[in-house]
Amino acid sequence: MIETACYIHIPFCDHKCIYCDFYSIITSDNIQSFLKCLKKEIGHYSEKFSEDRKLISIYFGGGTPSLMEPDYISEIIQTIKTNFVVRNDAEITLETNPGTVSLEKLKMFRNAGINRISIGIQSFNNNDLKFLTRIHNSETAIRTVNDAAEAGFENISLDLIFNLPGQTKKKWIKNLEQAIKLPVKHISAYSLILERGTILNKMVLDGKVKIRDEDFDAELYRTTIDFITSNGFYQYEVSNFAKPGFECIHNNAYWHYTDYFGFGTSSHSFINSERWWNLSSLKMYIDKIAQSGNAVVGSENITPQKAVNEYIMLELRSSGLNIKMFENRFGSESREWLKKKYHYFELLKNQNFVMMDDKIIKLTSKGYAVCDEILSEIL
Repeated sequence: MIETACYIHIPFCDHKCIYCDFYSIITSDNIQSFLKCLKKEIGHYSEKFSEDRKLISIYFGGGTPSLMEPDYISEIIQTIKTNFVVRNDAEITLETNPGTVSLEKLKMFRNAGINRISIGIQSFNNNDLKFLTRIHNSETAIRTVNDAAEAGFENISLDLIFNLPGQTKKKWIKNLEQAIKLPVKHISAYSLILERGTILNKMVLDGKVKIRDEDFDAELYRTTIDFITSNGFYQYEVSNFAKPGFECIHNNAYWHYTDYFGFGTSSHSFINSERWWNLSSLKMYIDKIAQSGNAVVGSENITPQKAVNEYIMLELRSSGLNIKMFENRFGSESREWLKKKYHYFELLKNQNFVMMDDKIIKLTSKGYAVCDEILSEIL
């Protein structure tokens, strides 16, 4: 059976943060209608693909999935397990925002089948949190992590954002120091990205907010790598760090070009070299599911050349390009590509941007810092 990941997009939120460009809605309307349609969508794809698929992960993203009641999440998990073969040790993650869960609710999520919690903290600095318009403060963030551990979650991840307006190197290091004090096994640290259509992007365009330059951003990134990797975590992707054995299975599925289903509004799927994506609008999603069982608004077939490029990009961003796996997957195309690029990789190796031998090509921490530039040159 083909190992496959599964993403569920829960669009409901109690507040839209100024930097967020994910599809979300600030309303409690249609929560039950969405659940009904989500179950129908899962059943639709089960009829097409379930016989040869085994799910290795289920990931609830959003939006704010932790706003939902545990029974609501449990019903979705049970629907998936009824329609698909799910590996016994499948990783089942719930994105969680501080301020939306209590200790008791976390215990109920665990009983519902969640075995990994990803907590969107973003910063432990209260001024940063106010700027980002988060609903929680530092105290609530710390309590949420500790509550998750007390509720029985061993696999706890947290998200942080660096290069926020006014954030100094000293302030950022304090964030990292606080993070490693907590009972977490995984840290995702992202540079602030200005996304089109967000409130923050307009504030920058209007001159109300200033973002530090790329050099400062790169300095904070190097500081992040050095600090986290010297405190028991290792870097297994550009923005992700884990204690050994606690790499995110679901995200690794994306980075290693594994097939995945996406259910719910605005979600994407990648199955059998075809990619398709759903309508974002909740109303349109509900109407389309009711009519046809799916909510697809667009799709593309991945050409062999595009597949090679995407595979290389994802592998180099994560744990490295395994030569044997690359050749097993793409045959002569991979050997031809490696032959053309060998000289360039030799130059990168001499400058300490990559580590390379006859088994793997892997970015160093110095290489991760200029990953986009390297990939642009290679591809």
